[in-house]
Amino acid sequence: MYLTKEQEKMLNGEKGKVIEKMFRLLVRLGDIYGADQMIPIGSAQVSGVSFKSIGFPGLEFLEDIASKNPEVKVLTFLNPAGMDLEDWKKLNYPADFAKHQLRIIDAFKRMGIVITSTCTPYLAGNLPRFGEHLAWSESSAISFANSVIGARTNREGGPSALAAAICGLTPNYGLHLSEKRKAQVRVKVNASLKTFSDFGALGYLVGMEVKNKIPYFVGIKNASTDQLKALGAAMAASGAVALYHVEGITPEAKTMMREGLEQIEFGDKDLEDAYQKLNTGEKPDIVIFGCPHASLQEIGRLASELEGKKLKRPIWICTSRMMKEVANRMGYTDRIERAGGKVVADTCMVVAPIEKMGYKTTGVNSGKAACYLPGFCKQKVVFGSMSDLVEEQSK
Repeated sequence: MYLTKEQEKMLNGEKGKVIEKMFRLLVRLGDIYGADQMIPIGSAQVSGVSFKSIGFPGLEFLEDIASKNPEVKVLTFLNPAGMDLEDWKKLNYPADFAKHQLRIIDAFKRMGIVITSTCTPYLAGNLPRFGEHLAWSESSAISFANSVIGARTNREGGPSALAAAICGLTPNYGLHLSEKRKAQVRVKVNASLKTFSDFGALGYLVGMEVKNKIPYFVGIKNASTDQLKALGAAMAASGAVALYHVEGITPEAKTMMREGLEQIEFGDKDLEDAYQKLNTGEKPDIVIFGCPHASLQEIGRLASELEGKKLKRPIWICTSRMMKEVANRMGYTDRIERAGGKVVADTCMVVAPIEKMGYKTTGVNSGKAACYLPGFCKQKVVFGSMSDLVEEQSK
């Protein structure tokens, strides 16, 4: 791999021990994947934030790095934490969990990382431009950045994204290269897609089928950014899809299609089968929306769905702190809380210790959450549309 003289100084420790350690990690990655050089990044997004996910080894690693006073070189946002950082007491998060979680947050803050705690950085102030190189590490954020925006990032791990943030560089391989962004499987969609959960169910099916290949969708007539978010998140969870193209909708679709691709088809019956597979429970103890984190439109939609209702069992909607502030101003939070619901910031059902908070069956409209909850949180899942789940919690 070609390194500039400045980069050689980083590798040799002339820029400090932390930069040397972080840069060596990036060089090793580049060597493994055949990168020809390092390239500058516009921003980073670091995962490995929840104490539930990283435990004491991760906490000690981060505090050790922070104690050496490194400063990130580019705008760097943080993935969701394991709890609402401000209202964790009101939501009955365990106090011992909160103590360790706040130490993790403090370590990141000392490195100059913005404590956004969101998996939708593009909705919270970190919106990349088309073609910009990034080092993002949350699977749904990676998918959205690559597919819907047309920026360029590989599936970084938490340590490699942190290393890229501190060095301002990433190895030039994989999805940073145009030839690696070409479609690999043609997906013909014959199903009628209407709701967020429909797109999540389709994403679940496609991810299971294509694994880590790049799908090219035909037959999707229209899709909102929230629906594309749901599609990509589910494919990243059930498979390892980091980039997809949708004919007539996503920005690179025209240039990344190839002839003679393997084709798979999905119809309404396949969608029904996906709903059946994702449903493993019967009556939710709690319903949680916002995986990936909810947009303002989704929060407003829930506020409308709850108008005039009184919940028998809890509903949360997870979002970024920034989006919650706007929801407060719009009156959405008040309307949701009057019905008995909560707008929860900084976390989501997947990285929160909900299994220790008395919940055994969780209702979701997210294909990603439905994939992860049984394993990560020991939950049975009720998967359905927002309207159906609200109705269920109101009975």
